[in-house]
Amino acid sequence: MKNNQQGFTYPLVLCLLIIFLLFFSMHIEQLLTERKMAHETAAILQQEYYFLSSVKKVELLQQTGGIPAKGTLIYVNGTMDYQAETPSGSNQKVNFTLCLKSGEIITGRGFFDLKSKKMVKWVN
Repeated sequence: MKNNQQGFTYPLVLCLLIIFLLFFSMHIEQLLTERKMAHETAAILQQEYYFLSSVKKVELLQQTGGIPAKGTLIYVNGTMDYQAETPSGSNQKVNFTLCLKSGEIITGRGFFDLKSKKMVKWVN
């Protein structure tokens, strides 16, 4: 019976192995892409959280007595520096600079209404 196969098993196994490797390599590429996307999404969400938290703290400072000219807020993965400009009319502009431990520097600008003591506009 072995003599009648005439080498049929080897090409069959080789074809199955090639198909498996192609299928596996496509899924590995997709997995790596999803991991990169998840890491970038986490970094963006962390940056947004730091900006939101800083704006709320500066808004609280505004409500309790005024924003200092300069300040620094320290977070686990970076520091947020803010610099308040002199008020023009009923608005005050505050520049925010986030310096992450990864080396990224992100800037944002908030406009605060001195009458309502709330942030009225945000520019990233």
